[in-house]
Amino acid sequence: MGKKIIEKKNFFVDEAGSPTIFDKHGRIIVGAPGCSRYFIIGFLDVDDPAVLSAGLEDLRKSLLADPYFHKIPSMQLHARKTALAFHAKDDVPEVRREVYRYIHSNNNLKFNAVVKDKLNVVHYAMERRKANPTYRYNPNELYDFLTRRLFKSNLHLASKYEICYAIRGSKPRTEAFGESLQISQKRFLSERRIQNQSEISIAPTYSKDEPCLQAADYFLWALQRIYEMREDRYFSYLKDQFKLIIDIDDTRHKKYGEYYDGKNMLQLGKLPPI
Repeated sequence: MGKKIIEKKNFFVDEAGSPTIFDKHGRIIVGAPGCSRYFIIGFLDVDDPAVLSAGLEDLRKSLLADPYFHKIPSMQLHARKTALAFHAKDDVPEVRREVYRYIHSNNNLKFNAVVKDKLNVVHYAMERRKANPTYRYNPNELYDFLTRRLFKSNLHLASKYEICYAIRGSKPRTEAFGESLQISQKRFLSERRIQNQSEISIAPTYSKDEPCLQAADYFLWALQRIYEMREDRYFSYLKDQFKLIIDIDDTRHKKYGEYYDGKNMLQLGKLPPI
């Protein structure tokens, strides 16, 4: 089990929603306008990042050159949206359709994600506060926890992992991110009694500078829509490219959550009611 069978893996990590659960006054805002009910972290497994990046850049340039889009606000350079990079939330439906079509045509793309219901995070934070009045919830706690869960069984089969993650806020948290990866790797190796150690290289990057992160954003947007809006058409279009989705809080059948994969495909009817 410890034998590495792949020379290198390229992962591109991004998130959907926000790890925030309280406003500046300490009020619970989960699910309120502007604050997501779910927080999701995922990574896109890309065999050849250069090919995917070049393809997305060519697509964006062709769309910008199309007269049909010349007066679309988000396509203007000063808007700093689609003119600079793809972003599912900001792109107009016609652009979104073309990006999804291109992603769908790349059969080698595989996406893994972990989904967390933030109402359970509220419960956790309040219980911690009862036990320790000095405790204050930090959104980075949730990000780091999901990172550890996401990568727990994904860092042992390749000799080297090049992991590019989207920078949140104004500066990267490379040290904390790296620590989460190391913890995930060590726990898995210990549990499986595997005596090997893969090399991990981390690159914090803004999504606007990395087309592969923009592709990851599109996968996350599709997954976020099915959870937040109960709208499944985007997810259904890419469903064969979702390798694994871990719904941590859906413990109706298993105490460690629900695992959606090729044998247990995620569908609207399988989600717990809101």
